[in-house]
Amino acid sequence: MVEVEMIVIVILVVALVLVLFKLLIKPDSSDQDAALRKELREMNSASTETLRKTLEGLGQIQREHLVDVSKNIEKLKEGNEKKLDQMRETVDEKLQTTLEKRIGESFKLVSDRLEAVQRGLGEMQSLATDVGGLKKVLTNVSTRGALGEIQAEQILQNILTPDQYSKNVNTHPACKGAVEFAIKLPGPDGDLNNPVWLPIDCKFPKEDYERLMDAYDSGDKEVIKKASNAFKANVTGKAKTIRKEYVAAPYTTDFAVMFLPTEGLYADVVRQPGLFESLQRDHQIVVTGPSTLAAFVNSLQMGFRTLALETNASEVYNVLGAVKTEFVKFGEHLGKLHKQLNTAANTIGGDGDSINRRLRAMERTLKDVESLTPIGANEVLGLTDGQESYES
Repeated sequence: MVEVEMIVIVILVVALVLVLFKLLIKPDSSDQDAALRKELREMNSASTETLRKTLEGLGQIQREHLVDVSKNIEKLKEGNEKKLDQMRETVDEKLQTTLEKRIGESFKLVSDRLEAVQRGLGEMQSLATDVGGLKKVLTNVSTRGALGEIQAEQILQNILTPDQYSKNVNTHPACKGAVEFAIKLPGPDGDLNNPVWLPIDCKFPKEDYERLMDAYDSGDKEVIKKASNAFKANVTGKAKTIRKEYVAAPYTTDFAVMFLPTEGLYADVVRQPGLFESLQRDHQIVVTGPSTLAAFVNSLQMGFRTLALETNASEVYNVLGAVKTEFVKFGEHLGKLHKQLNTAANTIGGDGDSINRRLRAMERTLKDVESLTPIGANEVLGLTDGQESYES
């Protein structure tokens, strides 16, 4: 369209230029002027008509183009709407699927957690029941002692052999009660048949220990001090009892072991200022917990191994002495065999009157004698058919 308009404008411009050119060339001719004006009017009318028609054609073309553009826009709009609807449906579908999946997973996770919580509550109820039963067990003094004995026996069984310790032992003739465990140590001159006993007694001062824990929780200094003094007095009293009843040298060692069945109880004994040292210094009682008893018994086990080596050292020395004696005899026999072998070697191949010397002399003498065939030799020597001559 723009090109058509440009062509029309160019034609009009050219026509005007021609008219002006004619006017400038013939200015004096009136007839020509009239003719020129008439021609200009006709050209103007023709140009106007041509321009009108051109503009009408352009307008028609423009209207048709606008109609086409409108149709294309409508089609594009409809296509965009369809695509948007499809995209909306796809997005809605994916969002719905994802949302349902996430919600399902969330509900499943919540359900699993609730189920785990339910199981935990059940286990806590069972644990509470078991704790209640354990509390009843620990309330009984004899049962509490049996718990400590079981734990101590397990430690001893894991480290020592059955013949290295005993249960319920009367450690000395005047002993009024039997100590729970006693380790056998070598007696005089290392005699294991007449051992020296190392007493191990299990104690569990539960009530005073619990009162001390409650005092720590309260944070009251006076209550803590009072509970600590009661706890120290209880432990010291038990140490005196062990010392009095089970320690009697030379039947036993000059000290004994007090076993506390929990690490917390042992830690609180060690935590009390001066209590641990006082028990060792004043009452010859070594306080141990589960881990320290295991370490203590391990050290004794190393001592047992050293003693066994020392006991067997004399036997090993005697065996080495016997081996040395037999080795000397073996050397003497080897010397005799060497002499005999030298004598035989000299008899066979020596420089004197030996077998090799005589054999060489015989070979020199018989050098010029012609050898017979094996069959002829057999006939001369009188050998049977089953025998052969030396040369064959």
